[in-house]
Amino acid sequence: MEKKGYKNLEAWKKADALAKAVYKKTPDFPKDEIYGITSQLRRAALSVPVNIVEGIGRQSRKELKQFANIALGSLAETEYLLEFCKGIGYLGEEDFLELELLRQETGKLLWGFYKGL
Repeated sequence: MEKKGYKNLEAWKKADALAKAVYKKTPDFPKDEIYGITSQLRRAALSVPVNIVEGIGRQSRKELKQFANIALGSLAETEYLLEFCKGIGYLGEEDFLELELLRQETGKLLWGFYKGL
């Protein structure tokens, strides 16, 4: 696939929006979590669009599907971490719902992309 073709993918656009939203919400997490849950959640969320881009940069559909599968795994990790952060009070209800909606939308688009490969 074309190297910049990811910018046209709705799944990537939504995953990118989710990663950016996570980065915007996490500076208010406790400072002693900077290398803990803050880093873990950021890495999981950022891994979704990054793996889509890396897969598209590969030379075969099989590799693209493999990276899309990794992105789905990272999205599942993000789901749990969002729930965990809400449960321990690091995310309020409104912030959680905003991020969870983005995560769900990303999941639907990414799953459709994966199944189409």
